[in-house]
Amino acid sequence: MAGRPADRKIYAHAKLRRLRREQGMNQVDMARALGISSSYANQIEQNQRPLTAPVLLRIAEVFGVDAEFFSEAEEDRLAADLRAALADEACGVALPAAEEVAEAARDHPEVARALVALHRRYRDTAEQAAALASPGGGEALLPPSEPHDEVRDFFYAHHNHFEPLDTAAERTAEALRLRPGRAADPLAARLAERHGVKVVQAAPGLSPDARRFDPETGLLFLSPWLSDGQRAFQLATQLALLEHRPLMDGLSGSATDLTSPESSALARIGLANYFAGALLMPYAAFLAAAEEVRYDVELLSARFGVGFEAVCHRLSTLQRSGHRGVPFSFLRVDRAGNISKRQSASDFHFSRLGGTCPLWTVYEAFSAPGRILTQVAEMPDGKRYFWIARTITRGGFGHRSPRAEFAVALGCELRHAHRLVYAEGVALDDPRAATPIGLGCRICERRDCAQRARPAAGSRLAIDPDRRTYVPYPVEGTRPAR
Repeated sequence: MAGRPADRKIYAHAKLRRLRREQGMNQVDMARALGISSSYANQIEQNQRPLTAPVLLRIAEVFGVDAEFFSEAEEDRLAADLRAALADEACGVALPAAEEVAEAARDHPEVARALVALHRRYRDTAEQAAALASPGGGEALLPPSEPHDEVRDFFYAHHNHFEPLDTAAERTAEALRLRPGRAADPLAARLAERHGVKVVQAAPGLSPDARRFDPETGLLFLSPWLSDGQRAFQLATQLALLEHRPLMDGLSGSATDLTSPESSALARIGLANYFAGALLMPYAAFLAAAEEVRYDVELLSARFGVGFEAVCHRLSTLQRSGHRGVPFSFLRVDRAGNISKRQSASDFHFSRLGGTCPLWTVYEAFSAPGRILTQVAEMPDGKRYFWIARTITRGGFGHRSPRAEFAVALGCELRHAHRLVYAEGVALDDPRAATPIGLGCRICERRDCAQRARPAAGSRLAIDPDRRTYVPYPVEGTRPAR
């Protein structure tokens, strides 16, 4: 199976060197601590020998890191970020081959991160300059970075898992003896008893608020159009904001990528929502149920009394050390291709430039509302993923009530697909069953894609008035079929 990590040798010289230096060790000290020869330690750090399973476990024990520390997921993410940065026209150089970019991310991760950070600062500065040059631009500058993007990066950097919140949520769920589908009343009672909060049903109308808390009066207004699961989720979110503010501030306050008060505030809301999902779907119980029903989202939705999207989001967070679920990526998009949610426990990278791939099944979902679609997707590097996608509708009731339609997608590396009920009957091992997709036209290497929306970075267009191809933006080096 293409790209299967279990079949790949682990070369982790850069990470091991960093661990050793952080501990103030030289190679001889490290070799002695690991019980290996000095020559073997040197060969590992010179990228000449891979890590064996016994040595990997010994490193985890000696340095106090999880074995997942040596996963290639971080390198793959960094390589994708670096490739996107180098694809910017401002670089003025040909885009290096994917193998060269991956090698740079693996061998010199700190340099790669510095280049990615430098590109982001350049992009922010360019947007500031554009704002200043526009009419009225001198009146108000754009924030240094978009707060929502910083918060998405914050969750992405944590692999969408926050163990302290999961632990706190499990304890609260046990203390309240929450029952799936019947959590609203105990949560309302907790808010009243501990915080003096009275839950009030808002008057029917066109208000866009699902939840509104008035600290002065202690009144918590909830929309009358909420389902039982949505009502419980909003109560759990408010409980998190009132009971776990120090914990959430600690998690977000230590993040260097949250550069503004707006970003920190949004991160706190995101963490409160994380707690709410963890409270209604406690980690151990939810993971056991997910494994039992083979990750059937609709069955989990019915069992825990929450919506399809909430279950998908929760499934993307199950990465507790020693007790992991399938590492999913989750996203939500609209018809125009805008990504309003993106979370990932895997190495799948969401493009920042030029949108995502239109061949992705998440966009096909809009043509089949309410149906769960499946797809085996192959990336340009050969790695394959299994995806499910379905549309959801959000909004109130009534002819004039605001509504929004989205598609949500949940995906994992193909090696995990056999654990999912949705993979039944799918030819997972047949390369012909995979749909070739990319991270976005700007950084996609595929030259034969008929859906391409713009030329690939680093490619020279083949302009020939005597030739008409079915591939938009043909590039030099491709030959017409005979």
